[in-house]
Amino acid sequence: MAQFSCEDEPVLQAMLKQLFQSVKEKITGAPSLECAEEILLRLEETDENFHNYEFVKYLRQHICDTLGSMIEEEMEKCVSDQKQGEESGYDTVVQHVTKRTQESKEYKEMMHSLKNVMMVVVESMINKFEEDEIRSQERQRKIQKEKSNSYCTDNCSDSDSSFTQSYKFCQGKLQLIFDQLDPGQPKEVRYEALQALCSAPPSDILNWENWTALCEKLTLSLSDPDPVFNDRILKFYAQTFTLSPLHMTKEIYISLAKYLELHFLSRENHIPTLSTGVDITNPNVIRLLKKVRLLNDYQKEVSSFWIRHSEKYMEEIVESTLSLLSVKHDQSHVISQKILDPIYFFALVDTKAVWFKKWMHAYYSRTAVLKLLEKKYKSLIITAVQQCVQYLELCEAVKTDEILGHSKHGMKQKSFYYSRQELQYIYFIHSLCLLGRLLVYKQGRKLFPIKLKNRKDSVSLTNLLVLFTQLICHSPNCVKLTSFAHSENYSPASMVTEVLRILCDQKACAVECLYNNTVVEALLQPIHSLMNGAEAAPHCSETALIHVAGILERVASVEEGLTLLLYGENMSSSEEESPTGAHIIAKFSKKLLVEDSSIFSGSELLPLVKGALLSVCRQIYSTCEGLQALLPYGLHESIAQAWRKTSLLSGRIPTPVEGSDSVSSISQKSLNIMALEDNLLDDLLNFAATPKGLLLLQRTGAINECVTFMFKQYAEKLQIHREKKFVYGVLVVQVASTAAGAVALQNSGFISALLMELWSNLECGRDDVRVIHPKSTPVDPIDRSCQKSFLALVNLLSFPALYELVGHQELPDKAEYSLREVPACIIDIIDRLIILNSEAKICSLFNYEQSHIFGLRLLSVVCCNLDTLLLLEAQYQVSKVLLRAQEENVIETSENHRDFIIDGLSVERNHVLVRINLIGGPSERILPPRMLEKGSDPYPWPMFSSFPVPYCYLSGIPGDDIKQDSDLGKLFSCFKGYDKQTEWIENYRRQFCKMMKTKPDVIGGGTLGELLEKFVLHITENPSECYFPSVEYTASDASMKSGSLSSVQQLGLTMVVRYGKFLSLLKDGAENDLALVLKHCEKFLKQQQSPVNSSLLCLQANYVGHDWFASSLFLIMLGDRERTIHFLQQFSRLLASAFLWVPRLHISKYLPVDNIDTGTHPIYFCSAHCVEMLLKAELPLVYSAFHMSGFAPSQIFLQWTTQCFWNYLDWIEICHYIATCIFLGADYQVYICIAIFKHLQQDILQHTQTQNLQVFLKEEALCGFRVSNYYDYMEVLEQNYRPILLRDMHGIRAQST
Repeated sequence: MAQFSCEDEPVLQAMLKQLFQSVKEKITGAPSLECAEEILLRLEETDENFHNYEFVKYLRQHICDTLGSMIEEEMEKCVSDQKQGEESGYDTVVQHVTKRTQESKEYKEMMHSLKNVMMVVVESMINKFEEDEIRSQERQRKIQKEKSNSYCTDNCSDSDSSFTQSYKFCQGKLQLIFDQLDPGQPKEVRYEALQALCSAPPSDILNWENWTALCEKLTLSLSDPDPVFNDRILKFYAQTFTLSPLHMTKEIYISLAKYLELHFLSRENHIPTLSTGVDITNPNVIRLLKKVRLLNDYQKEVSSFWIRHSEKYMEEIVESTLSLLSVKHDQSHVISQKILDPIYFFALVDTKAVWFKKWMHAYYSRTAVLKLLEKKYKSLIITAVQQCVQYLELCEAVKTDEILGHSKHGMKQKSFYYSRQELQYIYFIHSLCLLGRLLVYKQGRKLFPIKLKNRKDSVSLTNLLVLFTQLICHSPNCVKLTSFAHSENYSPASMVTEVLRILCDQKACAVECLYNNTVVEALLQPIHSLMNGAEAAPHCSETALIHVAGILERVASVEEGLTLLLYGENMSSSEEESPTGAHIIAKFSKKLLVEDSSIFSGSELLPLVKGALLSVCRQIYSTCEGLQALLPYGLHESIAQAWRKTSLLSGRIPTPVEGSDSVSSISQKSLNIMALEDNLLDDLLNFAATPKGLLLLQRTGAINECVTFMFKQYAEKLQIHREKKFVYGVLVVQVASTAAGAVALQNSGFISALLMELWSNLECGRDDVRVIHPKSTPVDPIDRSCQKSFLALVNLLSFPALYELVGHQELPDKAEYSLREVPACIIDIIDRLIILNSEAKICSLFNYEQSHIFGLRLLSVVCCNLDTLLLLEAQYQVSKVLLRAQEENVIETSENHRDFIIDGLSVERNHVLVRINLIGGPSERILPPRMLEKGSDPYPWPMFSSFPVPYCYLSGIPGDDIKQDSDLGKLFSCFKGYDKQTEWIENYRRQFCKMMKTKPDVIGGGTLGELLEKFVLHITENPSECYFPSVEYTASDASMKSGSLSSVQQLGLTMVVRYGKFLSLLKDGAENDLALVLKHCEKFLKQQQSPVNSSLLCLQANYVGHDWFASSLFLIMLGDRERTIHFLQQFSRLLASAFLWVPRLHISKYLPVDNIDTGTHPIYFCSAHCVEMLLKAELPLVYSAFHMSGFAPSQIFLQWTTQCFWNYLDWIEICHYIATCIFLGADYQVYICIAIFKHLQQDILQHTQTQNLQVFLKEEALCGFRVSNYYDYMEVLEQNYRPILLRDMHGIRAQST
């Protein structure tokens, strides 16, 4: 372009003309010249044809010719620098090259040359345009002379371009319009002037020197009585609001607001009074409402774009608005003759104060609004509060019929008229919404307290919230406002409830405003009154009670609100002197359910009232601490009885017949009863949210119906709250942790639906579905599409559940499987995905490797529960199947050498084989990884196809090298010279804690066994320390030799002996001694069992799992049979035996009969319940992580403690766990588990994010955890919770609530 010639000029002009013609519509639509420039600057982003324009192509080619070589050199330099130094991203390279290019001499020369050339071309185009313009004007004048009418309209032009028209609207024309708008001009001239003004470009009007004067004249013209002229001005205003920039619309808005302010202040204008009401067919009222509506529409829209401009513009708009709304007339006359203020008309067009909600949404505008309200316009808030107070006084003083009598007849005649009562009510709704939005924000709440006229005391936040609650109880149920399509949404109670719900959803606001005794007492007042009799609460309706219950439900759903309802502000749970909210609600709910009370007798809304109040109770008893508080009321029994009664009623409701007069009433009654039936089932189901609540649910006998209801809700996606999916996840885990719950899940169809979904994702659906896009090949061991189903199965398959679902069942082992045969039960999943021992099973899978890895991963997780492992090994010989599969995966490399084929399946099988055949804590065994390593040897771990497991998977064998310590003598000395008082117990415990904190490794080996023996022997001699009675047992070893152990016990015995020999604790022949110990235990405990008539498999005979506690004691006693048996007999009298020794209370006669029938062990409904309660209080983040993962702490706690932490802790830590719980008390079992969760907190939070928390907790050992490190922490827990926990634990024998 440096060799620019005259021949290039026409070419460039043609290119520019093409560009401008293409973007003509975009430019002409711009409101100002600045906007037009902005459009051109962003043309590449907005125009898809940008790179096709000839001018753009020309520029690109010129840049390439001028700078191309230099850019390439810079790119090569960057590439060479990357190879030598650190790698950098593509964006960094581009930025570097761009910077170097722009700083180069060539670039500057090119830009200078380009600028000169374009100046020549543009100047030539402008000159040509001016010449064409002159010729056009001459031609226009010639045409005008030929016409008889010389009147020129502002639309006259010889060009179709509105772009050129915008430049023709000269300043003189605007001056002419300004003069023609003078009130002295004829009506037609003023009309035409307004028409011309509406068609003028906004930018020209704004830039006119007399714009301010024009704005004032338009404002003055708004008072013109001519409706057409008024409409023209409002049309110009509306057009300005739509098309003009903010600084122009701001002036229009302020002028309109100022006009309305003066209009209302002027006594000459005929503004309606409160007594006469508002007739919206009146021309004056119509004009006024149009102006208010226009102003309000702009208020709703301006908040979306004023942040792009100076704060000054926003502040001026806000101040003009608040100034207008604060206008008040002289109040010397009576209220009925009061002239309506602007706020009434704004309430008419925007009843719910949407404009204020939008202005308060963003911090940018909220700051300005609150600042002005505080400094200048606080009267607006005062009048809003005053209006709410007056409305409440009106409701209290006048009957509902008198308040709303005007709206119950003559709706057609009064459809365009607002009476005094209606105006007051609309203003009240507007004030309510304004105040509700104000309270959401901290700075808004700081405006309180405020002082009202004719009142001595100021109105505080608490006073205002109490006022709102009183409005719910005293307001009419429904207001028939003909101007609203859905009048029920504007009833006082529903409007106040909506405001309070919004406040409840804002935690900081709720804590400051709602969560105090005064407000809660106000909410509970109608319940107090109704409990004293219906005549004591004449103003409280069913609807009001439903609204109050809805608010209380929101309060109870938050931790702070729940605490307030349970304990009050002074944290007192005593219900004798002053019962707290939770107790009052529970009492009243039970009264409605049980008694045939006269309260709301015969009302169609009574079922809804019951459902609403029970929803509050549900929020309370679905937590551990809430359930503890409500236990005395027996709500589970009352709800179950009410559900059965309601089910009978719903079955008797006749089918409505079309044309019958009773159709509507029957249908409504039917809907209410059916809704109550579902609500009652849901209420019962939510008892399963906690371990103890699940026990109560099982006692009602309705668990099958509740689980079926849950599955129906889940299948039909009827969850309303987004939190519901987490709640249902936890419910499934809790239910699946018990035998009865697992059976209910199977009967409901939940398990079959889960397996169908799994199979559809893993293999195929039941029906052929046309494949439009084939599935991507999975790259993870468990594909993302199957992850949800995998976790659901992990949650489901606890040992109690698995035993009920597969116990005593053989595998199908069919000769042939259909490709479309979908597993329907857990035994089918084991058969099709885990035990693949035939060619038919392998050939039946479309994705054999992926599906089998899924099964092996599932096997790996469920077998972390040692009882599950023993069950599967006993019934299906899992180890043999896996070893055979490994054997088939071997290739002969030479005559005497064989290698395993390393693939995904062989690596996974190797991991599972090591996991299920080696026992040990985190430092006692080594599990091979599931991933290959980089390098020449991707899998250095040895595979095997026969036992024993290679020794490389065992850590260094620990020796029994515990040395005697002088401090141990102090422990033994506590037993010398003891008396039967409890002082020696406290001394012993104190010395033991000191030893555990300073020398924990001393507590172990044979020394620990001796300490346990002496402690239990001495403590059982004190009757006050014994929880169970002494049982005479005389069976001999000889009588035991004829008996036999179950296959599960026998496999467990082998596993224990192998682990004991690894620890050097047992000698040869220990198998026989341990077998006798287990047989004696069965015999001894069977004497204390009661017969049970139940369909549950786990209740048919002896304890179905292995006795891990007795096995642990056998190892602690170094394999001494007699010492072990004698210790267990003595220990069985202590409370700790109920929770440490799980078989101890299997179908025990010491438990209530209804507890035995459920098959639920006290370690679940008592200890696990306490763990969840303490976890929520002490480690809320961990508790929330469990909730978000859809997993329950109780299930992993049950797995840990049932097998005495085998495979999770090293042997020395297992000894410390047992010793701590026996020496210090049964409640330490709970404290130790809380300490473990504290130790794992960061890992738990991390695995919650990766969505595999269940797998992590079940598969991973507790690395780094030592019981002794958390003694100080556990002592603090003991001080805070021991009375609660021990009271609960002692109550298992009389658990009759």
